[in-house]
Amino acid sequence: MTTQPRAVVRHVTWTITPDQEPDAEPVTYALQCVVCSEKSERFEDWEKPQEWALAHSGQNPSHHTYREHITRPWKTFMHAEPGARS
Repeated sequence: MTTQPRAVVRHVTWTITPDQEPDAEPVTYALQCVVCSEKSERFEDWEKPQEWALAHSGQNPSHHTYREHITRPWKTFMHAEPGARS
């Protein structure tokens, strides 16, 4: 009687990198006031959150510290080993 393998284990190398494909989600930016936790909307344009923060500080003079939130899409891919079968 011959025994057939039940599983094949293969070690592969993975890489993670920012997703810059044409169909990738956009990078977005927002700022959050550290004093009151109010946040700007998310924008693809970095200037819009800055404008929000300046207006927020103008309306709340003691609110002058902000936290940046960046959403950047990432993707992973597996490196094919030379001569490896898929």
